[in-house]
Formats: sequence, C-alpha cells, structure tokens
Amino acid sequence: MIPTIILPYISPDLISIEFYGLNLAIRWYALSYIIGFLIGWRWFIIFMKKPALWSNGKPPLTPEQPEQLLTWIIIGVIIGGRLGYVVFYRLGFFLENPLEIFKVWTGGMSFHGAFVGLIIATILYCKRANSPLGSVSDTISITVTPGLFLGRVANFINMELYGRPTDISWGVVYPGGPAAICPDTWLGVCSRHPSQLYEALLEGLLLCFLLSYLVYGKGYFKIPWRISGLFFLGYGLARIFVEYFREPDPQFVSGVNPLGYIIQISNWMGFTMGQLLSLPMVIVGLWLIFYTRKGNHASIKK
Repeated sequence: MIPTIILPYISPDLISIEFYGLNLAIRWYALSYIIGFLIGWRWFIIFMKKPALWSNGKPPLTPEQPEQLLTWIIIGVIIGGRLGYVVFYRLGFFLENPLEIFKVWTGGMSFHGAFVGLIIATILYCKRANSPLGSVSDTISITVTPGLFLGRVANFINMELYGRPTDISWGVVYPGGPAAICPDTWLGVCSRHPSQLYEALLEGLLLCFLLSYLVYGKGYFKIPWRISGLFFLGYGLARIFVEYFREPDPQFVSGVNPLGYIIQISNWMGFTMGQLLSLPMVIVGLWLIFYTRKGNHASIKK
C-alpha cells in the first residue's frame, strides 16, 4: 500500500535566537512539558473546588495547595525522567561521560523515570502537608493525561521515538534524519508507523476521556486509589501494545536481536525495555482496582 502521510520538515525549535554566540531556543518538547504542567495544574484546582466529587464532600487539598504540589512535581519529573533515561537506556555511555548527565537540553528523558520521580515527589508533599495520598494520586492520574498527549505529539514533530517500517496506508514518510532511513532489505518508500501518535491517542486522549467519564459520571473520586489503578493499568497496557510498533532502541539491537529485546525468547519474540518497565504498572493497577472494590477501599491507607 502507498503511504498517504508525508511529514513536512518542522524545526524542533519553535523559536530560536542567537545571542552573543549562544543559541536560545524554545523547543516543542519543552513547550509540551510547560503547557502540560499548566493544564494539569489548572484542572487540579478545578477539582479541588468541586466538593461534590469527593467522599464526604471534602477535597484532598485546598485550591491554593496545588501550586505548591506542582513545584514538587516539576522537580521530581525532571530529575526522575533524566535519571531514568540514564539508568534504563544509556547507562554505559553516561558512566564513561558522567558530565553528559546534566546536559538535559540535548534530550533524553524516560517516562517511567519521570513517573517514579512524580510518585516520590507526591508522597513527600502529602506527608509534609498531611494530605490523603490516594485522593491526591487519583487527581494527578487524570490531570496528567493532557501532558502525555502533548508530549507524544512533540515526539512526532521532533521525528523521535518513531515506529518500525510499514506499508500501511497511514504510514508516515519522514523528511530526514534516522527516521527517513529504512533497512537495506526494505523495498519501496521508507514509511513508518506513527507510533508517537498511537501513544498520544491511547495514553493521552482515550485515557483522559475514560477517566473523566468515571470521575464526573460515576463518582470514582469517592473511592480513593481507584482512578490511580485504572491509570496504571491503562498506561501500562497502551505502552506494551505500542511497543510492538516502535522502532527498537539502537543500543539494544544486534545481529541476533534485531528488535532490541531486553529479554529475548527468539529472534522475533521477546520483551523490550518499555514493555518490561510497563509490566509493573499493569500489575499495580490490577491490584489497586481489585482492592478498591466497594467495601475494600478503606483497607488501603493514606
């Protein structure tokens, strides 16, 4: 099939200014983080102003506290995302070049690392503010979804984390860079799965709509940890599914392991790093959903 999507070149910089030899730029990826944080923050405040959504009519935070929490989360996400990328994806390189760890402007963030950083920051803040962790976690789980959508769209614009070669009708022809180069054995136009957009739709829009329906329509905020469990499960399953369409990380690829599996069962079967890191999310999500059934959710403490 002939691909129908030819991606025009879009600079990774929204705005770029040369200033005394320094290149000052606002990148799409950074912008997605900023807008995602702002949307999440404002939506969080809206939830805190709706007592009817919460058990006993009591939101977990005051409308003023989300701003404080946002600061903790930003720090946790940036540190966790960078360290996750270092440890999970390029540990050997960074052990040889430790100063490169601090060059975050060159790119390299891990969702799972950022997620761990977010969890740690949230736990620390809730302990400090004496706030119910489960309800705060539920609110974050839904308000983070717009940021996930925007981040994956930025990945698409940056021509990174692209998919495997394909001849499907919606395959994307990239204008340059590694994404425009298919294996020598590939015949025809070098088109690829837009795996970034698959993730944007599943992890971002679909999960956002589903959780919003359950919160506004079914009152799921009244059962602490239920929305968190659904987020863990939904994101984990979406990421595991999309990994089958993503181009493998080159540092894990070899002649006997062409698809870059971390655990390889055969030449064409195994588990990627993204799938391995998502599997615990699925397990935790199922556990939370099971133990937050009516009558059991009280057993999960703050």
